Amino acid sequence: MDPRLKGIELKMKDVGRIIPVVSGKGGVGKSLISTTTALLLSEKGHRVGLLDLDFHGASDHLILGVKPREIPGEDKGVIPPLVHRVKFMSIVYYTQNHPLPMRGSEISDALIEIMAITRWDTLDFLIIDMPPGLGEQLLDLLRFIPRGEFLVVTTPSPLSLNVVGKLLSLLKEGNKRIVGLIENMSNDKNKGYTKHPYEKMQVSYIGEISMDDNIDNAIGNVKKILSTKFTRELREIIEKIEISEARPQ
Repeated sequence: MDPRLKGIELKMKDVGRIIPVVSGKGGVGKSLISTTTALLLSEKGHRVGLLDLDFHGASDHLILGVKPREIPGEDKGVIPPLVHRVKFMSIVYYTQNHPLPMRGSEISDALIEIMAITRWDTLDFLIIDMPPGLGEQLLDLLRFIPRGEFLVVTTPSPLSLNVVGKLLSLLKEGNKRIVGLIENMSNDKNKGYTKHPYEKMQVSYIGEISMDDNIDNAIGNVKKILSTKFTRELREIIEKIEISEARPQ
């Protein structure tokens, strides 16, 4: 047995709720939802960590306005820097935002390593920004963090809904906990459209977020992000997540 797996268990033992944010499909706003969720939970007084596991497309640091010039300090593990009251860990601290050409087992090894060395200490919530797709990183997470509560993000696009359906099936077949489904980038024509395709799967639809043309202009400025329509609508959803106790669905 890989000793790093025991390390992951030990590093997570004082973390209350672990919420991986997943989509299956890219381009649905998953990173923005992950990062803003962490900020909003912290704003409400919770102790929060944010882990960006999208190795090839890491972007949480850009949303937070972080310039990863220095490698995090170490003391019985790597100590994630505190960014806007959120403990933030990302591989960009080590790559300095350069391309990271990895595949197959290299990706799995990197994922195990970053989870095994990061010292979160006591947290109420750990938000994990997952990469798109149903590949190694998702499968590894299902194996290494069995108590994860998955927050699923989609858009009303049929292309996104098709992939999300496969993702939900995978989670349910594995008896994984699902916090709920968020419909992002909705508009007046399709608002609430996502409710219907998955009603029969008994997945909780916990809200929609309207298309916000101003959100891109706020990237890198947390104060601006927190004042957008996007965040106002997400804040209502966060209240549902905060009080929920996700069960296997």
